[in-house]
Amino acid sequence: MTQRALPSPYDYLDHRRYLADWFRAKKEANPNFSHRVFARRAEQKNPSLLHHVIEGRRNLTERTLESFVKALSLRAGEAQFFRLLVELDQAKTPEARNDVWERISATRRFREARRIERSSFEYLSNWVVPTVRELARRRDFRPDPEWIAEQLRPRVGVAEAARALQVLMELGLLVEEDGTLAVAEASVATPPEITRLAVANYHRGMLELAAGSIERFPGSERHLIAITVGVPESLIPTLKAEANAFLERMMNLCDGATADTDKIMQMNLQLFPLTAGREEIT
Repeated sequence: MTQRALPSPYDYLDHRRYLADWFRAKKEANPNFSHRVFARRAEQKNPSLLHHVIEGRRNLTERTLESFVKALSLRAGEAQFFRLLVELDQAKTPEARNDVWERISATRRFREARRIERSSFEYLSNWVVPTVRELARRRDFRPDPEWIAEQLRPRVGVAEAARALQVLMELGLLVEEDGTLAVAEASVATPPEITRLAVANYHRGMLELAAGSIERFPGSERHLIAITVGVPESLIPTLKAEANAFLERMMNLCDGATADTDKIMQMNLQLFPLTAGREEIT
């Protein structure tokens, strides 16, 4: 019987999932392989360390990370990619996570094997990409990076507009029809490991654009409203549900419009605390 190949870290964005699959494959190949055997190979005293890391109850330290690399018998490139996966999971700030993600997505093996994940991340992270997708619904749309760059507010470079077109085509969100590009109703599927980071980037970017719109556009072209209220903790789920329902109604209004698209608009709706709860300061 052909022995099952061990998983490669290049196929993962979650180091714990990789470790779980690696251990399962080793166990299938050799029923005598155990967490204790792994700990011995890693020169660790705790026989349950691998199990605790997989379950998320322990993080890898700088020392235990290198002992895991040794026990996994990773080649140099695989070892470095595994280290990046651990760093991505344990990064403390959005800036640090984005920095690690850039290094992950820049690796040759990742670029070759995970092109869709890179494009999905860009779609969710960069306001330009979904804006260009909506811009493509306009009757006068031209798939020309220079024309697109001229349309966007704030202005972007031609190279960024060209990259947005490339991402949309890679994801199948723009397709060629009759010699031009048309919007396709495809979905963007992303692993949860990068979705969390990409969505956080999206919201930060849109909030920055909202702040900039105060100076960028006259009052007749924007509408910014806000309220500050005190609420019981128990009301928050209801407020979230109402906010979701409101945005759903707004989407239905936009989707049901019969007139041609003239302008691409962004609508943000935020609900967040301005104080600590009473139980947090007692």
